[in-house]
Amino acid sequence: MPPPRNRPAYDADERTQLTGWLDMQRAIIRWKCEGLSDTDAHRPVLPPSPRMTMAGVVSHMRWVENTWFEVILLGRPANGPQFEDGPEDAEMMVEGIPLAQLLQEYDRQCAVSNQIIAAHSLDDVGRHPDFGASSATLRWIMLHMIEETARHAGHVDAIRELLDGETGYY
Repeated sequence: MPPPRNRPAYDADERTQLTGWLDMQRAIIRWKCEGLSDTDAHRPVLPPSPRMTMAGVVSHMRWVENTWFEVILLGRPANGPQFEDGPEDAEMMVEGIPLAQLLQEYDRQCAVSNQIIAAHSLDDVGRHPDFGASSATLRWIMLHMIEETARHAGHVDAIRELLDGETGYY
């Protein structure tokens, strides 16, 4: 069952609003993938951005969640394709990986991120000694993740329309 795409209540407390907006944007990413074949999920439709496929964006979002919540906030090791010596946007290079697998990995990463969010104060700051962004609070990170996820939700909306004409707003 796909996650609901609900806006938080107008009068919800700050944490509920931040989590609610982030969860809604995550759900939009997932929704835009519904019913896509693996062939379409990996098909580039934006010639200047050949890595900007539906599958590539889902993978990118999984690694962005990992970077901000696990690496930057918690100070865990900086592991993953985005940290390796390789091509730029390596985390978007997912040819041959089924969309269903990428979505499962994204869902698992979002669940880990939500556990981290629930266990920390919005005023907690990052712990990773190698990244200047570690001076950000959890509040700042959540606002950034809402912005990042919403921007890419717009990308996947456009990609989906170019793939098969499917449109819709949340």
